Amino acid sequence: MIEANTDSRWLPLYEALASEVRLAIVKLLANATMNVKDIASALGLSSAIVTMHIRKLEEAGLVKTAKVRKDGGTHKMCELAERSITIELPQKDSDKSKYHETSVPVGHYTEYEIFPTCGIATSEHLIGQYDDPRYFMEPERMNAGILWFGRGYVEYKLPNYLLTGQRPSALEITLEIGSEAPGISDNWPSDISFEINGCEIGSWTSPGDYGKHRGRFSPNWWPDYINQYGLLKRIRIQEDGTYLDGQPLSASTIHDIALERNYWTFRLGVKPDAEHIGGLTLYGKGFGNYNHDILFKVYYETARV
Repeated sequence: MIEANTDSRWLPLYEALASEVRLAIVKLLANATMNVKDIASALGLSSAIVTMHIRKLEEAGLVKTAKVRKDGGTHKMCELAERSITIELPQKDSDKSKYHETSVPVGHYTEYEIFPTCGIATSEHLIGQYDDPRYFMEPERMNAGILWFGRGYVEYKLPNYLLTGQRPSALEITLEIGSEAPGISDNWPSDISFEINGCEIGSWTSPGDYGKHRGRFSPNWWPDYINQYGLLKRIRIQEDGTYLDGQPLSASTIHDIALERNYWTFRLGVKPDAEHIGGLTLYGKGFGNYNHDILFKVYYETARV
């Protein structure tokens, strides 16, 4: 998911969408990966014209391409790089929500219990060996940009920066996650559960462990045959319940999760009694498609004196 706003750096994105031809290309690629020649044939255009439009979509981050040898020749294969776009419009200064934001690297967990298949890596190398949970306690884990396990959990602690008189109204968590298959599999469902301060706020079934193409930020040394990218998910706990990407996830509210503590805990994992035990992969900086760690935002209101 692309999270855009009205900053001028997003102009290439808006320019890329301001074309009937490019919108038609996006619709074609939503159904299948195609080469330039096939796109040109479907739209009744020349390959040169389609190549120009594909370049615009690439610059905007909407399409990714790769050269593939097939039938004795080289083809430029095109596919969608994103599945959704959100645009945040500016607000009046007096109406802006106030929040504290914390970015937590995926290796900064404070507690864990995990079972193979599993592994953990920095953007430069694997930490330890595959499928050995002992390396999840390796001090170098603090530099990790990806971790994965077959079942179990990892738990993070984050500081509570709310001051006296600041009342929390919502807590938002954004992260890139997927399942964990031996190797990769687009069809590998996994029930991933989430807890805040010991309060279960819901679970989400990840469809698969994605690796059809390399993650946008996968390091050069990262093998092609294992986890490449996940799905960007946003969990929001507010006064009327918990939502995942804007859809209801559970009835747990901001009042249920004891935010008066000096620090909060966030646990995510796959329980042994889940219907779909398909593991979990967590992507941070240097991996996946989004290049950021776990983002926490606590929105608050200031009490009037």
